[in-house]
Amino acid sequence: MMLWRLITMVPLLLVLLLVLLLFGAGFAVKILWWAAIAVLILWLIGFVARPKGGSGRWYRW
Repeated sequence: MMLWRLITMVPLLLVLLLVLLLFGAGFAVKILWWAAIAVLILWLIGFVARPKGGSGRWYRW
């Protein structure tokens, strides 16, 4: 009886673990897209608002 219960629970737990991993990965990818968009907007603002004189670069590398 205990072995039958274990055999039926393992696939269910594997499916739930897979769903949890995919949900977590999807959430992480969504956060990374928003971060990439924010960096792009900041870069565009810096590119447009760069100083007229000097080297013309708004960053200090």
